Amino acid sequence: MQSDNTHNHSISVEHAKVLSPKRNTTEANTTEDLVSEQLSHFGIDASSDYGKALAQTAHHLYGAQSSVMELWNITTNTLQTLDKEDRVAYFNAKKFLSFQIAKVLDTLQNPFRATYQSLSSGNGSQGHYPMFDNVTALFSATPVVVRTATYVYACTEWVDDAFQGKEFTHQIYSRLLNPTNISLANAIVDMEAGPYASEYLAWNFNSGMAAIDAMLSNVLSHGDVLIVSRNVYGGVYQLLHDFFARENRMDIQIAWFDGYDKESFADFMAHTKHQHSERLNNGASMHVYMESPCNPHGYVLDVPGICELAHAEGALVMLDSTLATPVLHQPLQHKNKAARPDYVVHSYTKDLCGSGATTAGVVIGEGHRMFQPKGSSVDGVDWSQTMFWDVYYIKGAFLDSEKAFDVLNGMKTLEQRMMTKVINTQVFTSFLSSHPLIRVNCHGLAEHENAGLREKQHAHGWPCTLFTIDMAPAGLAKDVFTRFFDALEPAFSHQVSIGQNNTIVLCPALTSHSELSKDEQSKAGIELTTMRIAMGTDNVKQLIAHFILASRHFIDASTPGFSHKFMGNEAIDALYLTVSERVCAQHFGSKPNMQSLMGE
Repeated sequence: MQSDNTHNHSISVEHAKVLSPKRNTTEANTTEDLVSEQLSHFGIDASSDYGKALAQTAHHLYGAQSSVMELWNITTNTLQTLDKEDRVAYFNAKKFLSFQIAKVLDTLQNPFRATYQSLSSGNGSQGHYPMFDNVTALFSATPVVVRTATYVYACTEWVDDAFQGKEFTHQIYSRLLNPTNISLANAIVDMEAGPYASEYLAWNFNSGMAAIDAMLSNVLSHGDVLIVSRNVYGGVYQLLHDFFARENRMDIQIAWFDGYDKESFADFMAHTKHQHSERLNNGASMHVYMESPCNPHGYVLDVPGICELAHAEGALVMLDSTLATPVLHQPLQHKNKAARPDYVVHSYTKDLCGSGATTAGVVIGEGHRMFQPKGSSVDGVDWSQTMFWDVYYIKGAFLDSEKAFDVLNGMKTLEQRMMTKVINTQVFTSFLSSHPLIRVNCHGLAEHENAGLREKQHAHGWPCTLFTIDMAPAGLAKDVFTRFFDALEPAFSHQVSIGQNNTIVLCPALTSHSELSKDEQSKAGIELTTMRIAMGTDNVKQLIAHFILASRHFIDASTPGFSHKFMGNEAIDALYLTVSERVCAQHFGSKPNMQSLMGE
């Protein structure tokens, strides 16, 4: 019968083999055998002084690998039982261990460089070998911007594993994996999935549209049926209508869902199944794509309820949660897994980055749907069906390191920026709604038809910071409206993108949703004079003052007294203070109390 010591030794050698240059073909049964194989592989005489020193070092490294794996197993088994004091101690002990390992690598720099230089012919043609110079980047306090197209590989068997997706440390091309890119992917998964982060992975793309295209390409097969919420970004409408739905392309049958609640969706899904039963009975699948909050009105859908219904029918759910950001809604943190979407997509370009200087996007999904090593299969999903191998690996729509770094920096201030934008949204929409000739389409107003879902679903009941207004009740002539709209600069920026620090206004019918036909625009609640406003972090009272002054100058002449119907100055000041105090109290009051932070 095998003894515990023999069993543990066997496990130890198995862990150590990962570091061997012959990891896949080795026949070693002991650490000593692994060391001998390594020296032989590189043609080193084991009896030489160098061979003896190298053997001793390699022996320690193989032992260290086994010990680190044991440390990881102990951590996994005990972490949840530790009090906060011990967790702090565990963390700092591991942090220092990382420094020690990095220091060993750093110590190799000079002899490594000297050996390399000794190979040179002396005329400098050998060039510079930077690999070990990069070790000190491990101590960087911010993610390192890794600007490289490719990577040095260790040995044949290691790079073979890398191409099979079995070696995560060993990257091949930056268009597949890049350390800065991976850092961002980890950050968004932590922010979006929270306590369930270990179940999810993310892939970053060079735009939000590239992310959406990749997600749809991975999920949909030719002839499938796709239920889509009516109010989606114009670019998504164009992608679906002009590519996926075309008979000579993907021949996807689009079914447009006009409702927002669970009950409306249940009826619509049943109707869709019946209407397209022939397709579905002939092998097509039905899936769901929704945007919540949606563009341009900011309405929210009952995401958990719709997910539960869709999953009961075997449909996958894709959610564009760009406008929510993880601050307003965290759909992947629902305790009931059936109520979570299968994929969450964000346009980093918007609030997550916030600067308006970077275009980028991300798709987050369950780990087994996003990546598996070649040859594996998990929960009915084959490795070849995962987003990495099916789309990301072959399309090359990756996010470069500079953009990834920009987004990471922006995410640090997301929570504070969103709080300010929520204050501005509540103040500005309340100000506008007090005017009898302005229609405000924002669920932040208590009387709005979408307010109930917003209150139920968003953190603190905070509103989406994107909404629409129109002045149809005022009956303004087109020329009057146009001159008023043009005069909203510079307080309101005339720009197309949203989610930046400045407040942006545009007419969707002429810009973001111009791809829609007049009929489709009407169904989406978009008129020629509809204005989409994306609130920024700027001084909302200055925005209000500019809006009133522009009204006086361009509207009062044709509609006498229009500007006098706005809320008075003192009332605006009081409104600003009341809303600011309430939102700040909600935000800061929701933070964990000291007792829970101390683990008591």
